[in-house]
Amino acid sequence: MSAGPVLILGARSDIGMAIARAYAADGHAIQLAARNADTLEPERNDIALRHGTDVTLHELDALDYDSHDAFLDSLPALPDIAVCAVGYMGEQPENEADMHAARLVMRSNFEGPANLLALLANRFEARGSGTLIGISSVAGDRGRATNYVYGSAKAGFTAFLSGLRNRLAKKGVHVMTVKPGFVATKMTEGMDLPEKLTADPDKLARSVLRAAKRRRNIIYVKPVWWLVMLIIRNIPEAIFKKLSI
Repeated sequence: MSAGPVLILGARSDIGMAIARAYAADGHAIQLAARNADTLEPERNDIALRHGTDVTLHELDALDYDSHDAFLDSLPALPDIAVCAVGYMGEQPENEADMHAARLVMRSNFEGPANLLALLANRFEARGSGTLIGISSVAGDRGRATNYVYGSAKAGFTAFLSGLRNRLAKKGVHVMTVKPGFVATKMTEGMDLPEKLTADPDKLARSVLRAAKRRRNIIYVKPVWWLVMLIIRNIPEAIFKKLSI
C-alpha cells in the first residue's frame, strides 16, 4: 500500500522530478503538477513502474492564481506533503532592461508559489496535519548585483515560508525551507559551476526527504553554503557594493 500522497508543484523541473522519485522510492503516491502535464506521461510511467506506486498528472499554471483553488479541488486526495519547486531564473541583464521579464521572474519565484502554499496551508491547518516544503535559494540571503531580481523574489519566498512556519507551528503542520545553492539542472546548464558548491538533483532530493522526516526548519543542501552565506551576509555594505558577486 502506498504511503500518503506527495504533491509536487513544478514537477517539470529537474529538482521537482528528482524529489518525486525520492518520495516514490519511499513508498508514497505521487501527484505531479505542471503546465502541459500530459507531456510528463513518460516520467509518470517510469516512476509508477519503477517504484510500484500510484502516480497521477495534474494541470497547473502557477501564475493563474484564480485557478488554484479549483486545481486543489481536482486532486484525487489532499496530499500529506506538498513540495513547491516552481521557479524561473531568467537572465539578470534582461531583467534589468525589461520590466516584463523582471515581473515574470518575481511572480514565478514568489507570488505564484506563495499563493499555492497559502491555500494548501489553510487546508492542512483545517485537517490538523501535513508538511509544506518550499524550494527557495541562497540567492535570497543577500541582494547581489549579479542576480538581485531573482534573489529578491527568493528572499520574499523565504520570508513567507518563515512566517508560515511560525503561524502553523502549533497547528500540526510543518513548513520546511530548502536552500539548494548551485544545482546541476537544465536551469544552470552552460554555467561554470564550482564542483564543491554544486549539488546533484537526486542527492538533493534524498536530503529533502531525510530533513522533512526530521522536521527540520531550514536546510542548506550542501552545508558549506551555510558558511558561504554567513560570510556574504556579514560583509559591510561599504565593501560589499564594490564587489562583483
